[in-house]
Amino acid sequence: MKQFNKLLSPNAVAVIGASPDRSKIGNAVLENLVSQGFEGKIYPVNPSYEEILGLKCYAEIESVPGKVDLAVIALPAKLAPTVLEQCVRKEVAFVIIVAGGFSELGDEGRKLELSLKEKIRGSRTRLIGPNTVGVLFPHSKVNTALTPGDRIWFPHEGQIGFISQSGALGLLVMDSITENGTGISGFVNIGNRADIDEEDLMEMFLGHAETRSIVAYLESISDGGRFFSTVKRVNMEKPIVVLKTGRTSEASAAASFHTGALASNDRVLEGILRQVGVVRAYNEVELLDFGKALAYARPLEGKRIAVLTTAGGLGVLTTDLLTTEDARPALSMAKFNDTELAELKKHALPIASLNNPIDLTADGSTQSYASILDLLSNSDNVDGIIAYALPQTPKIDSSVIEPIMSASGKKTTIVGVIGNRLTKDLMLQLEKAGIPAYPTVQRTVAAMKALYLRSTYIRRLLYGS
Repeated sequence: MKQFNKLLSPNAVAVIGASPDRSKIGNAVLENLVSQGFEGKIYPVNPSYEEILGLKCYAEIESVPGKVDLAVIALPAKLAPTVLEQCVRKEVAFVIIVAGGFSELGDEGRKLELSLKEKIRGSRTRLIGPNTVGVLFPHSKVNTALTPGDRIWFPHEGQIGFISQSGALGLLVMDSITENGTGISGFVNIGNRADIDEEDLMEMFLGHAETRSIVAYLESISDGGRFFSTVKRVNMEKPIVVLKTGRTSEASAAASFHTGALASNDRVLEGILRQVGVVRAYNEVELLDFGKALAYARPLEGKRIAVLTTAGGLGVLTTDLLTTEDARPALSMAKFNDTELAELKKHALPIASLNNPIDLTADGSTQSYASILDLLSNSDNVDGIIAYALPQTPKIDSSVIEPIMSASGKKTTIVGVIGNRLTKDLMLQLEKAGIPAYPTVQRTVAAMKALYLRSTYIRRLLYGS
């Protein structure tokens, strides 16, 4: 982990190929570093300018004064080997090469990429890329993304470490999660993996105090044995979610073209992930949904789930999805004893349905909701709670956050917030409180199942069952 400190929190960053031209990648990278509020030294490097964005510009990396922890090469592929060699002489700790045009384009590009490996061989310089959109570490205000900040939302500080082989997918996913306030501890697009790969970054996030879960979008795996040993070790301490594409022959061919690597056999990968307890996502929404649940929620002790709602249809649909075996195991509906049923009745209207799913009906109040949530969170017959916070019903308001927070401190709690106009603020409040909340029934249930998969793996480790 120590070797990655200068990547996670550099003291000085150089942008080689920086430009005042807003249409240039070198401008976007420099602008993102400045606008993110990076507090270390920023060095634009370009022999054509004396100053860019109010910062003194240097002719070459070797003329920059003092140590440089991170350098971004925003130049055409053919120039990258020479500039990388200069970075090695400068003893730059980490170099990011943005340009494509390497192994993903065939033999000539592969030779060019091999020359990059040769330039860093035997040195202490580590390489990210080539063919990468960059990195984002909100805790240290490092943002080297190549997309202008006025075209994308970048996540704030969070607890999810995000590794992606696809730069565009990574940026788009981050843009989408920011709407509901989800943050990340870091994002790295590994591109062609000429040096640093997904295993290195899993080890990095394992030692990163701000990271509580790790999510990875992968199109191929270059070393199955190393991947197996790494995820097995890391996943024991921090949960990993993997979205692996290339499951069909057509997708494998597309992945090979995209990253310049061959996609791994999907059946073999499935067996590896199951064996080491890694949760598998099947789309980009699940990837971050599961990462959020695993980072925020308490461990799920069993499969008995209580469902609380003020809309009966949501309860029925949730029951269907919870108790159906699909890509993930079926869970069961918690059953209440006579004493618990009698207590539940004290806090609900006579028209309420209390046999799980619990439907308080549209006339259910925040007070009733809070009382029943308290009973569920203290029940020995309940392992997890799915609570639908629905401000559209007339007697539910934003104060429902408080009993949800209280319940989540005692029992694994996932919240569904369905709708649009009235729910946005509620979603943001839940996110700020560190409670996993989702805008559809399917995503809510899938997140609970992901927690169950994690819990069964941990129990297997601890008790062999």
